[in-house]
Amino acid sequence: MGYENRDIPEGINVSETHPLKEFAWLAAGLIILVVFSVVALSLAAEHLTRYIPFSVEQKATASLSKRYTDEHPLSQQQLQVQNYLQTLANALVIHQGLDDNMTIKIHYVDDDTINAFATLGGHIVVFKGLLQMMPHENALSMVMAHEIAHIKHRDPIVSLGRGLTVYLALTSIAGVGNNSAFEDVLGQTGLLTMMSFSREQESAADREAMLTLKRYYGHLNGAAALFEMLEHEKDEPNLPSFFNTHPLTDKRIKAIKGFASSFRAEGDTTVKALPDFLRQSL
Repeated sequence: MGYENRDIPEGINVSETHPLKEFAWLAAGLIILVVFSVVALSLAAEHLTRYIPFSVEQKATASLSKRYTDEHPLSQQQLQVQNYLQTLANALVIHQGLDDNMTIKIHYVDDDTINAFATLGGHIVVFKGLLQMMPHENALSMVMAHEIAHIKHRDPIVSLGRGLTVYLALTSIAGVGNNSAFEDVLGQTGLLTMMSFSREQESAADREAMLTLKRYYGHLNGAAALFEMLEHEKDEPNLPSFFNTHPLTDKRIKAIKGFASSFRAEGDTTVKALPDFLRQSL
């Protein structure tokens, strides 16, 4: 019996598929997996973020709040305005039934911007421009109670939830995340940042605010005063920034008025004037 060494066929250990094609399939599969994971997290984020402890928000924004306060000191007169707003907010909180661990911190900004908004960690920003439009305290209380309601309902963290969850997922996949990533993102993104809430969130905050005013004043006279004033400016070319964070639709305004008219007033229904020092300082 004879043996012979045959030549090894060329390409015996080489795949018939081009290596770049194999890489493309693997890359495509990985991308699909990542996209699916991100979409799933995004859809679940709105529900999951509600379970993030409020203390996490507070801790994440504490240092940024202090830094902002240090870098933007208020004059004695401006501080008096902020203290008045804080006192009013504290009174409204009692009638709104926030959880014991929730605290509200008011930031007064001496700027002509017509706006006020709630953000992470229980912070509420009120601009001088909005105060200048206020006809009385009841209208101001409606806005303040509305912003407090957003915090009670955890709307800021829910609004930020999808983007935050996706960011943390991507940084984890990329291997660049760390244990403090959550707090870092909240701190850099959350404080003094205007957020956009859904119409459902705005309507729920309106209802909560009106219930609060009913308990606090005994009536809802003047609750819709600011909204009625702003309604006439909806078609102006230079809209107040208030509309960016608080879209005023005819349906929403009618709902506010209808809700207010459904309550029977108790006792004195006179609206309360703003304090003289506030008027003089604006």
